[in-house]
Amino acid sequence: MKQDSPSAVDILRFLKSQSGPEYLSSLRRLGVQGETILGVKMPVLRTLAKRYKENHQLALQLWDTGVHEARILATLLDEVKEVTEAQMEEWVRDFNSWDICDQTCSNLFCRTPFAYDKALVWSERHEEFVKRAGFVMMAGLSIHDKKVEDAQLAAFFPLIEREAYDERNFVKKAVNWALRQIGKRNATLHTMAMLVAERLAAHELPSARWVGKDAIKELKDEKIIKKLR
Repeated sequence: MKQDSPSAVDILRFLKSQSGPEYLSSLRRLGVQGETILGVKMPVLRTLAKRYKENHQLALQLWDTGVHEARILATLLDEVKEVTEAQMEEWVRDFNSWDICDQTCSNLFCRTPFAYDKALVWSERHEEFVKRAGFVMMAGLSIHDKKVEDAQLAAFFPLIEREAYDERNFVKKAVNWALRQIGKRNATLHTMAMLVAERLAAHELPSARWVGKDAIKELKDEKIIKKLR
């Protein structure tokens, strides 16, 4: 592809030329949903993103195509400073698979000034991938926001504990991810995360028990504990 003046149409044409039925089948096996998946590998998308980095209008156009890989590319291309709350609400309503959710939140949304508010708000919503997005944001913020105070991340623990009852697979895995990731941030948050995990592990509901036990397994890992010390 030419590097100057890319268009969504040209990029979409290129993506279709890079699609592979075998990779598409593997995505399906991993539970990636949607009818507009081409089967383009992430290295191809990341190469395009590096070539056309930070282009808000192109990102919006790619998202509007509805094509799975075009939307992931949009999350890599968009300019964080140009992202609005309205855009975030519009895009989150379009989430129809766990990887679109995770890529959008991790690549783009958790880097915006609205990230903490959206983590709180979305974690309370019922829609499966919107609720998942709230907890993916929590996990992403614990990784990417190097300056955040412990108290701001600790404020997520009650939400994690509250929503661990949700038996939907894509929700409970995100709840678990948030708990583990915050717990790996530092020794103080590790202690707090372990208390939450232990309470959940003793819960009567299977989903909560799974979230707690799986988190304990990772948080007790000797490599994690050594790193925190």
